[in-house]
Amino acid sequence: MSDMEYQAKLERAAWLTAELNRHLHAYHVLDAPTIPDPEYDLLFIELQRLEAAHPELQNPDSPTFRVGAAPLPQFAQVTHTVPMLSLNNGFSEEDVENFDRRVREGLDVLQVEYAAEVKFDGLAINLRYENGLFVQAATRGDGYTGEDVTANIRTIKGIPLRLHGDGMPALLDVRGEVLMFKEDFAKMNARQREAGQKEFVNPRNAAAGSLRQLDSRITAQRTLRFFAYGIGALEGAAMPESHSALLDWYAALGLPVAKERAVVRGADGLLEYYRKIGASRPGMPYEIDGVVYKANRLADQRQLGFVSRAPRFAIAHKFPAEEATTLVHDIEVQVGRTGAITPVARLEPVFVGGVNVTNATLHNEGEVQRKDVRVGDTVIVRRAGDVIPEVLAVVLEKRPRPEPPRYVLPKTCPVCGSHVVREEGEAIARCSGGLFCSAQRKEAIRHFAGRRMMDIEGLGDRYIDNLVECNLVHSVADLYKLTLDDLLKMKRLADERDGTTPETVVQGKIATKWADNLLEAIAASRNPPLERLLFALGIRHVGESTGKTLAEWLGRFALIRHAPVALLRVLPDIGGTVAEAIAEFFAEPKNQQAIDALLEHVQPRDEHPPSAKLREKLDMVKLMAALGIPKMTEPRCRQLVEQGMTLEALAHLSIFTVFGLPAATAAALEEWMAQPGNRGQLLALDALRNELLAQLPEQTASEGALSGKTFVLTGTLPNLSRDQAGAMIEAAGGKVVGSVSKKTGYVVAGAEAGSKLAKAEELEIPILDEAALLALLENNK
Repeated sequence: MSDMEYQAKLERAAWLTAELNRHLHAYHVLDAPTIPDPEYDLLFIELQRLEAAHPELQNPDSPTFRVGAAPLPQFAQVTHTVPMLSLNNGFSEEDVENFDRRVREGLDVLQVEYAAEVKFDGLAINLRYENGLFVQAATRGDGYTGEDVTANIRTIKGIPLRLHGDGMPALLDVRGEVLMFKEDFAKMNARQREAGQKEFVNPRNAAAGSLRQLDSRITAQRTLRFFAYGIGALEGAAMPESHSALLDWYAALGLPVAKERAVVRGADGLLEYYRKIGASRPGMPYEIDGVVYKANRLADQRQLGFVSRAPRFAIAHKFPAEEATTLVHDIEVQVGRTGAITPVARLEPVFVGGVNVTNATLHNEGEVQRKDVRVGDTVIVRRAGDVIPEVLAVVLEKRPRPEPPRYVLPKTCPVCGSHVVREEGEAIARCSGGLFCSAQRKEAIRHFAGRRMMDIEGLGDRYIDNLVECNLVHSVADLYKLTLDDLLKMKRLADERDGTTPETVVQGKIATKWADNLLEAIAASRNPPLERLLFALGIRHVGESTGKTLAEWLGRFALIRHAPVALLRVLPDIGGTVAEAIAEFFAEPKNQQAIDALLEHVQPRDEHPPSAKLREKLDMVKLMAALGIPKMTEPRCRQLVEQGMTLEALAHLSIFTVFGLPAATAAALEEWMAQPGNRGQLLALDALRNELLAQLPEQTASEGALSGKTFVLTGTLPNLSRDQAGAMIEAAGGKVVGSVSKKTGYVVAGAEAGSKLAKAEELEIPILDEAALLALLENNK
């Protein structure tokens, strides 16, 4: 080898050492990976080969000397009695066959019995037990010295603080993995999003970050799991004869062990296990990145021994890469069936997780901004099993120069052109054209036809899908235009699409009874109760209870659809978020078109004048405060009204300090008035208030004997359905709610009543059975 060639290898080894150490620090210490695992593995293998061929090139800080990273200084250090070393990796069937050959040759046998188990994607931990009691936990660290995380490990409920059984060893070091299940990871990230905090990239980072909390109370809030898979020091007990026997012993001691383990023979057995686990991997509750093979007999393990950093008797057979880097060509948005707007990255095709990936979800606008993904960026993409590919992080070192602009979510729906809205405190933006948008068409019709909405019996998912896909229904109004010929056409087209021929058609007949029944059910829904029509429209946050409130207090659909936010906000149980959602829904022009079309066929049957109780809610102070003007609290509004201020007068006011308002409040009011349309909003609200007051009687009508009483229904009543019982309570003026609180008047309990009954007993709330409920209703007539 020439001096120039040797110098090149020397420089390459030094660069690999520095680069790998940088990535190790980011991954293990900062919990912020900068490179996909497969790319790290390739660099590591390259350095290993260089050092094997030229041992003198090995730097003192070479990552081949160590496993993981140095412990964080905030934790006490623990020296492992038996080092926690890592495993060599295999990536192909040839690697596995070579491993089996080396083991057979080392043991001088024809076939070897192996223990096979999954390779968890978590954090390696050593648990120390003395005489059966848990006394200490330490991370792997650099393999020889780890971090004392005893307080945090104690918060993991699956780890026994005392082992089961008799004859405990004087000392037992249990090796295993701390990890987070996929479901728990998703829930934790949802909480992080809601709190406006940083999300974790993957469950492995979440587990690592949780264990490195200095405050164990934070760790306790995160659902971590543990599985045992190895042993360190053992004193005062006989070592099991095999690895499989060790795991069985652990299970008997009460330690968690994975069920996906097996004992197999030879390379064929290893590869069969690998394929079986690979097929079931997407359905597993936790992430794995491969499987582990170990010579099962511990005597064989001792005979085979170790090389510099890993045992000869074991190997990790890794799955194909689930992470890769690629380029972002564009960021587009998809509209979901409920109107959710999801940004999607269009990618340079990359092979990851066993398939070619060209798109990856970015979840929501906040996620795009948090990760700062831009068109032209190089990103790390992850795909695990059947999970939709997602962008994990941006490789900022490779961002184009000059920097591309930051991503901004479009203001209108790309499918229907309706406004895109995002409620305060929510991560998901949504298309507001729920009744019009074709992307939401099936879901809107499915909701509209539901039993508790328009109750169109027989209009199930299959018919809805076929009507939309056969281009026969574009909106809920189109349901009422359907004819017998339309339904028969739908059936014929669906049969042709599915390649089926009904028996009646074979016999030369055409079945029409189903179509006649469906047309009758649609016709029967033309005059629904107003509250059900409101619920059926699919307005965000408007369920049965809110629909009843709107119908009871405002009485007419025309008034509800044009009601300003301030009027809606003063109604009982309708807060600012719900009021704004209702007003935004009815204000969207596309929804207005769909509603106008629907009202040509559907009319609510029980419209009535607004409730006399509305007079109290039209109080000038309440309405003024409900406008949502910054700093204009109810006491400030009362201060204005007591000095003779009205909504109309306020709309014409130009100086706001004359009423003794604090300077900051007067400035906020002046700024609000300067915004376009707000003065007109005041005048319109004043005119509506005067119109409604003129229509209302002076005295409140009878409200029912149970007015003001709230009821909770739980369990199964002997004769009445919940709907029937609820209707009887509401007819008497009572209100049915879903949860028990101190304000609950009565709990009506039937058979198999659960936690609601227990809660009522705890709060000493009166409990009624069906007979007592009927008696109460009879006595209060």
